Amino acid sequence: MEAVFNSTGHRLQIPDVVSGEGAYLVDGRGNRYLDLESGVWCTSVGHGNPRVNDAIRAQMGILTHAGFCYSNPVVEAAAESVLSICGMEGGAAVFLSSGSEGIDYARQAVRSITKRNRSLTFHDAYLGSLSSVRDRTANWSIIDWERCESCPDRRRPVDCDHLDDIPDDVAEFLFEPGSSSGQVRFAPVPLVQKVVDLVRSNGGKIIANEVTTGIGRTGSWFGHEHYDIRPDLIVIGKGIGNGYPVSVVAMNAATSQELESAEFQYMQSHQNDPLGAAVAKEVISVIQDDALIERAARIGPMFLTALEGLLAHPAVLDVRGRGLMFAVDLRDELTGGEVFRTLLERGFIVGHRGATLRMDPPLTIGEDEFLSFVAAFDELVAAA
Repeated sequence: MEAVFNSTGHRLQIPDVVSGEGAYLVDGRGNRYLDLESGVWCTSVGHGNPRVNDAIRAQMGILTHAGFCYSNPVVEAAAESVLSICGMEGGAAVFLSSGSEGIDYARQAVRSITKRNRSLTFHDAYLGSLSSVRDRTANWSIIDWERCESCPDRRRPVDCDHLDDIPDDVAEFLFEPGSSSGQVRFAPVPLVQKVVDLVRSNGGKIIANEVTTGIGRTGSWFGHEHYDIRPDLIVIGKGIGNGYPVSVVAMNAATSQELESAEFQYMQSHQNDPLGAAVAKEVISVIQDDALIERAARIGPMFLTALEGLLAHPAVLDVRGRGLMFAVDLRDELTGGEVFRTLLERGFIVGHRGATLRMDPPLTIGEDEFLSFVAAFDELVAAA
């Protein structure tokens, strides 16, 4: 029996990962695996990134933890960096430890401002692991946009009956722009924009859940940029820490002022830790210095075209992507499981959920590395 309890519901695929470098993980037998899942969206600039590791070592030698009643120059500098990439100069940011915690913080903050307790989201949105967002039986309004796929006019949902389901007392619209619980599906732009306008006109706030879609994943800093909307709060996680547990809630100036007037209180042991802030600041700097956003926007369409070549095989039903975030639907769960396991045996790690396989490689992945994976994938689905 393993000493570490596995509560994920997933069998351990590689029980002895001992090291990682760039886009690769290595097990105890020396086998190398191309990690096309980025450690579940986390290692945005690659495993063991030397600049991020140097920043961790440097900050550890200065100060790792101060407590939520104290600030620190690196925390202030990191907040300015985050607000800059969010286009929220003059706003405020708070550093936490996980995306789930960030969502919880943002919701509590909005409730403090609006004095409301009803949330609005899409049916396929994943909003974290806390029970407060997993149980949507009370004080939730859910928009099921599934039938939008067959809408005769996806460009103009002005009279869409989805909009009739939005109450006037919504505290916030929690928008996950494209991950779709790992399915990589994208709600229609006009629908999202109309929902945003309606919620905001009724005094509600817009929270963009960028835990999986932020930090360059979609070829822009954030997934919501593809919808031409400006959220009031942005929750950032996973890729902002490159494997280190740090998340950020950024808010615009108006929201931060309202929150201060509401005398909002939230205290966690690792709130605004200098070490987490130093990591986030360095990850942003690496992405900027190496032009990784621009690179993802450039190579993403090329990778998507390569994956779309798989549609020539009957076993492949659909291919979707944006930036460096892709999903391939196979014909059934059995085929999905078989292809997933065989890819792993050949040294390729992908996300797996039923008949869907997901690829979220590091922003630093080599073009030849990804295309070698597509070649192996093509061989397997051709034989499926």
